[in-house]
Amino acid sequence: MQALELQKVLSHGLLSFPITDFTAELEFDKAGYQKRLEWLAPYGATALFAAGGTGEYFSLHGEEYSQIVKTAVDTCAGTGVAILAGCGGPTRAAIAHAQEAERQGAQGLLLLPHYLTEASQDGLIAHVEAVCRSVKIGVVVYNRAACRLSADSLAKLADRNPNLIGFKDGIGDIELMVSIYRKMGDRFSYLGGLPTAEVYAGAYKALGTPVYSSAVFNFVPQLAMDFYNATASGDTATTNRLLDEFFLPYLEIRNRKAGYAVSIVKAGARLVGHGAGPVRPPLTDLTAEEDQMLLDLIKKQKNPV
Repeated sequence: MQALELQKVLSHGLLSFPITDFTAELEFDKAGYQKRLEWLAPYGATALFAAGGTGEYFSLHGEEYSQIVKTAVDTCAGTGVAILAGCGGPTRAAIAHAQEAERQGAQGLLLLPHYLTEASQDGLIAHVEAVCRSVKIGVVVYNRAACRLSADSLAKLADRNPNLIGFKDGIGDIELMVSIYRKMGDRFSYLGGLPTAEVYAGAYKALGTPVYSSAVFNFVPQLAMDFYNATASGDTATTNRLLDEFFLPYLEIRNRKAGYAVSIVKAGARLVGHGAGPVRPPLTDLTAEEDQMLLDLIKKQKNPV
């Protein structure tokens, strides 16, 4: 898939990050991951991000990354669902993963933040550009944590790297987001990327960013699609009802501990019969009490799966 074609794909529809299946011994479970993708693909997501943030990219090692990306590409071949692979961390590590994802057939990349240290805008530009130039497939840069690119920096990157085709916001700075959108216009596809993006979907749509990635698609895929379709059509009665009945109570559970944005998704998948094993340290799984709270919430919804 050409970079500009991927940009068009990412300009509409619901996106999601499949969780990564692990065994009880915390090894990658290929068969479980394959079954997960086969289950989720028919629900209608436009693209899936293999080895993304919700997929615990930060905990993967060795050959696992290659296996995860290849499994996603092979399983979703012919379904019409585009596969983008996460890559990030130190520049050379991000390049190695980017090139491996391209070799395994991923249609694009989500460039996650570099590791730990703060950086100047010139440093961030050099980092993103090095990854973009290492591959031919399309790249979406994720503004989050230590990676906070300005509108001017993105303009420089866009001028020099035609395969930089998307911008995902995980910061929530409205002034910055408006300045980027006004400066870059239709040069990028824009993705909402704050945790539990549904809560922000209406606001981001008003900013010119109608597309977002849904974590809850991993365990209540029909509910996630219903919410997206209601947002896209301007059905505020439905979005407000789902916010009140599901998403805001969901946030109360998610916000109990740091790292639960991933843990609660894995718990949800297990509770609906599509378990993916435990999270890897330093994340921790939900408690039995929190599991029950989440199960009660899921049971209150009509046709969530």
